[in-house]
Amino acid sequence: MKKPIPIGYEDFKQVIDEDAYYVDKTGMIKELLDSAVSVSLFTRPRRFGKTLNLSMIQRFFEDERDRDGEPINNKSLFTGLQIIKQGQRYLRHQQQYPVIHLSLKSARQPDFHLAYAMLKQQIIEEYSRHQYILNDLVLTNAEKKRYTAILNGANEPSLYLDALAFLSKCLAIYHQQKALVLIDEYDVPLENAWFEGFYEEMSTFVRSLFESVLKTNPHLKFAVITGCLRISRESIFTGLNNLRIYSVMETRYAECFGFTVSEVKKMLSYYELEDKYDEVKSWYDGYRFGAWEIYNPWSIMNYVDRARTERNAFPRPYWSNTSSNSIIRELVEQADEETRVELEQLIAGETIEKPIHEEITYEEIHRSQENLWNFLYFTGYLKKIGERQQGEEIYMELIIPNAEIRSIYRSTILSWFDEKICSVDFEPLLQAIETGDCRNMEKLISEQLLDTISFYDYAENYYHGFLAGLLKALKKYRVFSNRESGTGRPDILMKTPFIRNGTAVIFEIKAADTYQTLKTSCERALQQIREQNYEAAVRMEGYEAVRKYGIAFYKKECMVLEG
Repeated sequence: MKKPIPIGYEDFKQVIDEDAYYVDKTGMIKELLDSAVSVSLFTRPRRFGKTLNLSMIQRFFEDERDRDGEPINNKSLFTGLQIIKQGQRYLRHQQQYPVIHLSLKSARQPDFHLAYAMLKQQIIEEYSRHQYILNDLVLTNAEKKRYTAILNGANEPSLYLDALAFLSKCLAIYHQQKALVLIDEYDVPLENAWFEGFYEEMSTFVRSLFESVLKTNPHLKFAVITGCLRISRESIFTGLNNLRIYSVMETRYAECFGFTVSEVKKMLSYYELEDKYDEVKSWYDGYRFGAWEIYNPWSIMNYVDRARTERNAFPRPYWSNTSSNSIIRELVEQADEETRVELEQLIAGETIEKPIHEEITYEEIHRSQENLWNFLYFTGYLKKIGERQQGEEIYMELIIPNAEIRSIYRSTILSWFDEKICSVDFEPLLQAIETGDCRNMEKLISEQLLDTISFYDYAENYYHGFLAGLLKALKKYRVFSNRESGTGRPDILMKTPFIRNGTAVIFEIKAADTYQTLKTSCERALQQIREQNYEAAVRMEGYEAVRKYGIAFYKKECMVLEG
């Protein structure tokens, strides 16, 4: 019987205890010990294994105790894994240190009061996990009193500004060892606070919490922090000179997050899915961390879990359901003509070039389109395939990583377009259609086309869908779209719900090869309407008023002729 796929597991101990399939990332422990870096910040897209890695680090290093202070032995969790093969130089650190482990993801709340309350609760729970130290006589009465006040959730905000630093001191006193600090999703409070409008309050609190425990703290062994975005030192890491940042641009630790090619092939082989590799590569490969080719682990696990029971299951965009795609929506909504062209290039599989700035603040992200492109790169919606330096600027050649991410762009654009046309006044277009005003129809349709983003390389099918979407906004008519050609029906047929004194409108669509052939393409469309006798069917229904239009498109240009 094959091992289960640990989808959604965030605790390393749970993965091992339940004998689930584990992609061995314990080599990261050796890297951390070899680096001798005091504070390491790892930025990766969401669902790339950051939380599970922190849990793995905790289980290896922590001198874990139960409520009575008795040691909990976790050494067996690492049996047969990479780190065990590295020798005593590394194993002597196993279960030797107190560990503070804090996740900030619960701070995604609508206002500062609730976000602060959730962060406070996370701190209290970590104090509770270590309350065994109160059973000993190592702390002074004042230290015990302060510890107990935080443990009981005292309503004194000043207690929590340096709560992690104080906890590291208490743990170091009890264990006679410096503490490790692990902070997961450090940027969630800041990202959420920016969007919700309380960034200053939140950044002030987070800055104090971090600086007190990470900067010149004599009780700190080392710290590991994870998040999606690299925030500038000036925003929350002021003066933190012992911070080393490992972004997606770094080669070191690159293979520790996400799945490498060999890890994906090994997993597919284990579940007897070797023949699915090309499909998996097309959909979920394409990330480049440093010099490593990396696959999206969340999507790979979901795909394999489904395919091992349904071999012919189609790939799906699993990653799109894990977090908000609001940043793409914002890029689309704010897009000027240049940005729309660049989005079309990307969706068509082409590249764009942009200057990359690693250290930004959330305030800066929304000041320009260039910063939004940066955000998309660092959060996994674009990948680098080349770079060059010009003066002090680094320019990167960017592309959409894979089919999964391309589908997210497409669905976001379609959703935006559907909502957009609901807010447009289409009365002038309706009048033009009903009166045969072809020039005004051309103008109104072209204006909407200019304001949209194509992802079908201007094929006839794209124009068909675009025009059908516009016409469905005309509430007076029912719209019938026949995208499957060759059935003897027009591309688009509009009919009033009532037949007596009603109207039917026939549209035949052509994509012109050049601007100069727009007119001949319109004429071919009208000829097809005549030859196929589309009009006969609606007249047999009883419609007496029938209009016939040949419409031709070339890129963002439109021409209309009536027959």
